Amino acid sequence: MTIDEKVLRAIDRVVTREKSRSRIIEDAARAYLTQRARLARDSRDREIIDRAADGLNAEMEDVLSYQADL
Repeated sequence: MTIDEKVLRAIDRVVTREKSRSRIIEDAARAYLTQRARLARDSRDREIIDRAADGLNAEMEDVLSYQADL
């Protein structure tokens, strides 16, 4: 693995006894992968909602038509 020197220096500035350079890089990779998985899941959910939107909107209009005016 090759990492830019500037990035390594920035990482080294936040290294502590409890958190090594390797751990910081691992945590960053894990956070990035978690974010990508969340974005992919959200995209799939939006596609499902978009496909069902017309039917859901029609159903909502039907339900609202039964409400009495106050």
